[in-house]
Amino acid sequence: MRFHRQTISVEEAVGKLLQQIGPLEPEEVPLAEAYGRVLARSVAAAYDLPPFDRSPLDGYAVRAEDTIGAAPQTPVTLQVVGTIAAGEVPNLVVGKGQACRIMTGAMIPEGANAVVMFEQTEHPGHMGRTVRVKRAMKPGENLSRRGEEVRQGTCVLKEGTTVGAGALALLATFGTAVVPVRRRPRVGIISTGSELIEPDQPLVPGKIRNSNSLMIAGMVRDAGGQPVLFGRMADELEEAKRQLSQWIGQVDLLVTTGGVSVGDFDVIAALVDEPEFHLLFQRVAMRPGSPTTAFVYRDKLVCALSGNPSASYVGCELFVKPVMAKLLGKEAVTPTVTDAVLAEDYLKPCPYPRYLRGRLQVRDAVLYAYPDKNDKAGMLVTLHASNCLIVIPPGGRGKQAGERVRIYPLATSEQMLF
Repeated sequence: MRFHRQTISVEEAVGKLLQQIGPLEPEEVPLAEAYGRVLARSVAAAYDLPPFDRSPLDGYAVRAEDTIGAAPQTPVTLQVVGTIAAGEVPNLVVGKGQACRIMTGAMIPEGANAVVMFEQTEHPGHMGRTVRVKRAMKPGENLSRRGEEVRQGTCVLKEGTTVGAGALALLATFGTAVVPVRRRPRVGIISTGSELIEPDQPLVPGKIRNSNSLMIAGMVRDAGGQPVLFGRMADELEEAKRQLSQWIGQVDLLVTTGGVSVGDFDVIAALVDEPEFHLLFQRVAMRPGSPTTAFVYRDKLVCALSGNPSASYVGCELFVKPVMAKLLGKEAVTPTVTDAVLAEDYLKPCPYPRYLRGRLQVRDAVLYAYPDKNDKAGMLVTLHASNCLIVIPPGGRGKQAGERVRIYPLATSEQMLF
């Protein structure tokens, strides 16, 4: 079949992949280990937030009606009846003509319906038996009411949410000491090609070092998975089948690089002709990486990417990461797509959509995309600097500077946007 392949779109290919899988089973982890994990269940507020009426600032708890007419030139004098610190339960009542010193976060005492900040009183640093208020207050002013942020039982974090710093704060606030999350997918990574040697081996004529495996491993980590490096697959068919049989049961997903084209020694292309391999697709309308292949073997999904580094990188972004997102049960599975202004001409023709590495920059509130001129599929030098994929439509003219293009923003540990 290697010379008679049906071509499908990127969107069709992603759809075929996602049909084969579902979210992994949940597990529970301590709150301190939940950062970066994906919630397996929604989280509801265990109580009202705030849980009581409280002061959002340092000042005096007062009755608003006692401050009528207060102004810098005509301050109102109130009797100070006590002080409430954060964490205390007040045992006093603010009555007519009275005020109580109150600290940020402290519970509002009975009788008070407003808080005057220290700076709106005379001599704010003075702690006396009276206070002169220089501003008239309205009922409810400078109060954080019980439940005004969220009511008990309200969903605060949806299933499929990735736990970040803000989510950790919410989970801690509601006493979620153990967090239900999806198990991290174990992703096996296999390289093919007799020309490959490992980074610690001496370079000899005709050989190249295996850079794809470590690159894919980093991308898997960025996407929330656990990479498992299996090394190199044999070029001989029967040995390759034996290796796959051994490796497939150890992971949730297999990713291979290389061996997908029509060459005499492209082992993946030979494997998918075997009856025990269920082929999903073998050619995608894209550059680079059109020979990208996917199949199911022993109920596990295998994404076979091109061996060229840039094509492998693009394939991992477009195909492997959505699969991982679904395994993790994320809310958003497919990549974000937006548009930008092409900053420079890209006039190279292509029969398929070209997913061009590039870099984003904001100028005068306009998002510009700069294409990577070093765009040959095997080029490595500028790969680390890319933070987007620019989609150049198929056809004979490419795109000129100033035209709008679709882009896939990429945000990983090494690629900060803008």
